[in-house]
Amino acid sequence: MYCHVWASPVGPLRLTGDHQGLTGICFQGEAAWRGRPRRAVERGAWRTDPGPFTAVMCQLQEYFDGTRRLFDLPLAPQGTAFQLDVWRELQRIPYGETISYGELARRIGKPRACRAVGLANGANPLPIVVPCHRVIGADGSLTGFGGGLPIKQRLLGLERAAVMHRADPSGA
Repeated sequence: MYCHVWASPVGPLRLTGDHQGLTGICFQGEAAWRGRPRRAVERGAWRTDPGPFTAVMCQLQEYFDGTRRLFDLPLAPQGTAFQLDVWRELQRIPYGETISYGELARRIGKPRACRAVGLANGANPLPIVVPCHRVIGADGSLTGFGGGLPIKQRLLGLERAAVMHRADPSGA
């Protein structure tokens, strides 16, 4: 198991992975930042090594530069069957668009599970790559995000700006 802290444009991100793929992206300050990976590294169970994350860092940087809309990475999130269903559906939300928790619940075939969907969304171990930031309140308000609402707002703004720039034929 590997981990690496990458100095991203939105602050340090701890990347974790194993032989199957990327298992986690954690924002500095999140409870998970202080949790299992750090203790496991201290015990020698995890290796700190940027090598396994070269493609991850490259694709994240392209995303932040506005040139990548979809990620093509081996992912290995761990969660319940319900959480995995929610996380798969998150990946279907188009770049630059947002949906509500209710809509996300409908899309997975559980229209009454808005709260459970919200909890699964909040437990997403791969923010940005699995775009949980694209889920907002039914009234259009920004709601919780592991990296904090300012980062959620920044990610949504970055996507909207890239979509608008590409839609403008003059390139302005």
